[in-house]
Amino acid sequence: MSLALRFLGTAASRPTVERNVSSIAVVREGETMLVDCGEGTQRQMMRYGISFALDDVFFTHLHTDHVLGIVGLTRTLQLGGRTETLRLHTPKGTGRALRQAVSFGGDRLAFPVDIIEVEAGTPIARKDYAIVPFAIEHPGSASVGYAFVEEERRGRFNPDLARSLGVPEGPLWGKLHRLQPVMLDDGRVIDPSTLVGPSRPGRRVVITGDTRPCEATIEMARSADLLVHEATFAEDEAARAVETGHSTAREAARVAASAGARRLVLTHISARYSRDFVELEREARNVFPETTVAKDGLEIDVPYVEGTRARGQEGTRA
Repeated sequence: MSLALRFLGTAASRPTVERNVSSIAVVREGETMLVDCGEGTQRQMMRYGISFALDDVFFTHLHTDHVLGIVGLTRTLQLGGRTETLRLHTPKGTGRALRQAVSFGGDRLAFPVDIIEVEAGTPIARKDYAIVPFAIEHPGSASVGYAFVEEERRGRFNPDLARSLGVPEGPLWGKLHRLQPVMLDDGRVIDPSTLVGPSRPGRRVVITGDTRPCEATIEMARSADLLVHEATFAEDEAARAVETGHSTAREAARVAASAGARRLVLTHISARYSRDFVELEREARNVFPETTVAKDGLEIDVPYVEGTRARGQEGTRA
């Protein structure tokens, strides 16, 4: 089952020639979702092949570099003949402000827009996975990050052992893989634990939005397959990061290391590093080697990790 992220905008605060402002497309088994929708997101979607057939946009907060693109996106969806409901998820207490942003210009949309206020710690349940908002630390606006958390998968079925035990291939294999015991024609009862291995972890992708390093992110990113953390500044601007409620690349790397994440991708890059981000990458990799600084258009596939790794245990690094 595929899971990938496409970075549509990786700049902090304002676009540059190389980078648009914040937006990430999460594509899971053909389902497309956006995290944030900065100005120009619809153009980036066209540029990088992201489908407009999406049902959900998740806002980390309503600072303008994360939300202004929703105006153009909804107008484009309308011109394309959309009739399905679009769900916009936003931190608790910001629904009214988001409604005003969507209605900017007074145009009446021909399709429903549901604005859903989310609360940290309250999962949004989907089939086989959930989106979990979590608290972050960013002043000036109610803010959350989002974790995309898949359920555990069934263990692997052993077909060779099934044949050796005389279990005929077909519906009985399916029952056993669903952990249901079966009785054979000779009266033997086959316990599914004989043929099905231990459950396997689903994937966990954590996206912070704008934030200072915080314990809530570390906890949510325990053994995450991918942590996307903002890194607005290099370490020589650490005081500026504190002042503005952002993080340095080194601080983000420390969060990933503390969480035992498998991979770290840095985004929300200040214009001063827009072209030359080697400094950010070097500072982060000195702490957490599996670090990538995102560029617009970067696609990250998130594979399954085989085994029975539990949250809180460090996994094998890819």
